[in-house]
Amino acid sequence: GRRSQLLKGLPATSTVEENSAAGVSVYNFNVTVSPLASEGVAILPTIVNSNPLTEAFDIESKGGLEFRVITTGNPVLDYETMPKSFDLQIFVEDTTGRTDLNTLTIQVTDKNEQPVFRGNMAVQTVTIYVLERTSPQRIYQVDAADPENAKLKYSLLPATAPFSIRESGAIFSTKEFDYEKDPHCYFLNITVTDPDGLNSTRTVNINIININDERPYFTTKQRIYRIPEEQSPGTIVANITAKDPDDEDSPSRLFYSIQSSDRHFSIDPATGVLLVTRRIDRDVLPLRLHPNISLIVRVEDSPSSGSASEMEITIVIDDVNDNAPECNPSAFRKEANENTAPGTFLVDLRNYCKDIDADPSNNQFIFTGLSGFGNNNFALESTVSGRLVMTGTIDLENPPNPGVEVYTLTVRVQDIAHPNYSSKYSFYISFDNIIYIYIRIKPVNEFFPVFRNLSYVFSVSEITKVGSSIGRVHAIDKDWPPNVITYSIVAGAGTRDYTNIFWISPTKGDVRILARLDYETTQKHIFIVQASDQEKSTTASVTVNVLEVNDEEPVCSPNFFSLQIPVNLAVGTNINGFRIECQDRDSDPRSFRYFINEGNENSHFTFSPSAGSNISHLILASGFDYESGLDTNWIYSLRVYITDDNLVSARDKTTHLTKTGTVTLSIRVIPNPTTATTTMPGFTVVTRRQNLYSPSAWYVPFTITLGGLLLLGLLGYLGLLLLARLRSRCPPAGKAHSTPLINAPEKKKPKKEVAVTMTKLNTVFDGEARDPVTGRMYEFNTRSGARRWKKSNEPLQPMLAMQVMSSATENSGQGVDRAEAPSKIEPSEKRKELTAATKPAVKPSAGQSETPGQAGLRLQKKKEESEVGSLSSPA
Repeated sequence: GRRSQLLKGLPATSTVEENSAAGVSVYNFNVTVSPLASEGVAILPTIVNSNPLTEAFDIESKGGLEFRVITTGNPVLDYETMPKSFDLQIFVEDTTGRTDLNTLTIQVTDKNEQPVFRGNMAVQTVTIYVLERTSPQRIYQVDAADPENAKLKYSLLPATAPFSIRESGAIFSTKEFDYEKDPHCYFLNITVTDPDGLNSTRTVNINIININDERPYFTTKQRIYRIPEEQSPGTIVANITAKDPDDEDSPSRLFYSIQSSDRHFSIDPATGVLLVTRRIDRDVLPLRLHPNISLIVRVEDSPSSGSASEMEITIVIDDVNDNAPECNPSAFRKEANENTAPGTFLVDLRNYCKDIDADPSNNQFIFTGLSGFGNNNFALESTVSGRLVMTGTIDLENPPNPGVEVYTLTVRVQDIAHPNYSSKYSFYISFDNIIYIYIRIKPVNEFFPVFRNLSYVFSVSEITKVGSSIGRVHAIDKDWPPNVITYSIVAGAGTRDYTNIFWISPTKGDVRILARLDYETTQKHIFIVQASDQEKSTTASVTVNVLEVNDEEPVCSPNFFSLQIPVNLAVGTNINGFRIECQDRDSDPRSFRYFINEGNENSHFTFSPSAGSNISHLILASGFDYESGLDTNWIYSLRVYITDDNLVSARDKTTHLTKTGTVTLSIRVIPNPTTATTTMPGFTVVTRRQNLYSPSAWYVPFTITLGGLLLLGLLGYLGLLLLARLRSRCPPAGKAHSTPLINAPEKKKPKKEVAVTMTKLNTVFDGEARDPVTGRMYEFNTRSGARRWKKSNEPLQPMLAMQVMSSATENSGQGVDRAEAPSKIEPSEKRKELTAATKPAVKPSAGQSETPGQAGLRLQKKKEESEVGSLSSPA
């Protein structure tokens, strides 16, 4: 259309305040139209472009031809983050086609905005936790900002709260709190104000945390509990309760645990409920001897390092009659022929069952409840004997027979005494008191296997892959249950080159080939297969007809040859009279085609004839041209392909199997002789040797290592022998003879000797304890730690088992002869050793307890002194 002045009041510049809401009027203008525009405006004033691009403005009609530019609120104008000026291009068109495009510039003016909180305080109420008895310190940092980057002022209310806020926004506590006296929670209103008085307020919640300074105590007074054995896991034994003074009237947050190592019980860490966690059997060790279980219960007011208290409780396990009769094994497997006579004995169950209850009234049991499919063929002689016999004859081939090969019978063994486990205590029923008897009826093999066909014929292509299945034979057996039939090849199935060409699946009867079939060698294979049920067998013949396929490659002679020709050899010459002669066992001699596939540069060579014959000659097809540079190669390596598809039509070549033979020829072109003298360049031969480890020579390091170990072992053995010999030749210093070198004169004095005779010397076992693993009692010596198992009927040994007798006589340098001594004690060293052996232990110091062994030795010493005094007083 034509450009005209339709927008009245434009171009113009206007302002708008930031953060203006949607619908705020920014600028008013009119549209003037031509008198010819009877219908007014065709296209209303529209913002067609803005710089920068924005959707913050729109145009709405005020009525008639008056319009105004308003804010859309999307996005909200922000002086600090958005452009401060926008150029809007407004377009209008009337009905006559006249248009106008003018620009309205809108400038965004700044407006003072209230401060805003940042961080957690901007989105939620901040909760601060302060431990009681904490010294005054900074507890939180308020983060606020002013959009105009003005300096802010912080304040808090109520002013009476024991908190203050600095100019930096840091909140400080002004006192040390006491949880028992001060309020537990404070609500602070934090206000931040800008220089113009605009402010924002947020709430801060401050909680005072109680610290742990009191030990919890148990409120449960009971210390001994009794429960019956065999309680299911999860059974409540006791409810242990405690209280923490720190928790005042609120529920205590305590943590319960068991400190002892017993695993039969556990305690809920939160509630203190004591539960059974595993099976408790009163009839096994150690509970059989000690039915009391002691537990140390600990309560803490913190799971890690809080205050704690402990309490010992005892749980007494009461015995119940829970031992049902047990049979080992609990399942029996018996066999009987299908023609077994009635009354035949099968098994005596009483020989395999027992009841471990100690009371004779509880260890008597009976056999009842013979059940199972086909149980009418079997019976128990009596409930007490437990003898199982057959009552009928089972014939598997008889049509009315159900055809069951294995009969499953169950017999219940139960106590005669009450309670009866099958009625009153049904939850004790388990596989332990139910006997399972599996009786297998052995079939009699009466029928031979029968092949479905007397003979089988399979036709197989000679290119069938090795391992492929070529057919299946099948035989059936009329015996019931049907016997497992095994297939095998018993004759044939071999050639001169292969022992077995065919293989048959022993279970399925699939026939597979193990070697490549060759029609040109053998066109038909006949072998015998056998079906056997391990006792009886039958045979059938299998004929395999081999179908001919073109699977033989042409074989040419020679398949490799080297030739030399002069460079000026005439074209059409048979090169060196060379020819190749080919044969193919499954193709006609006229079926060959010859072509050079590789190495025939510039097509110098060809074969004649190229097809239709099994003999072809090598012909020079074109001359060489080395002078012009057309030919540069003096040695040609030709790869000749010979195919056997010459007699196959073009239509059949897509489906016909074609075989290809190859011949390799090396042809050297000899240049014309010249008189030029050539000089052979010199060369140097460099020989490099390198020792490399060969994995095949593993035995070398192995042999060296083994020899070194044997040598070290031999040296160690020789050293031990030498050490033993030195010790035998050189006695220790403490065992040397004590005879002095010079006999000093001694004064003869009356000599009093004490002869001590040990009549019995045994280890004194003066202590008794129980082994924690086996539960057996053992005795021990408190001094040496020696142990031995205690016999059940042997009392504890007396404290001392050593008797000492002494006598004293005076003589003029002569020894004492005692007829009553059982043995003569001559050397002084033996007397010293015996004295050391009978010497009592050192008297315990004050505050130490005297062991039973030490007390016995001290009494024995007093007895010896009194005896010595009584013997020496008459002298």
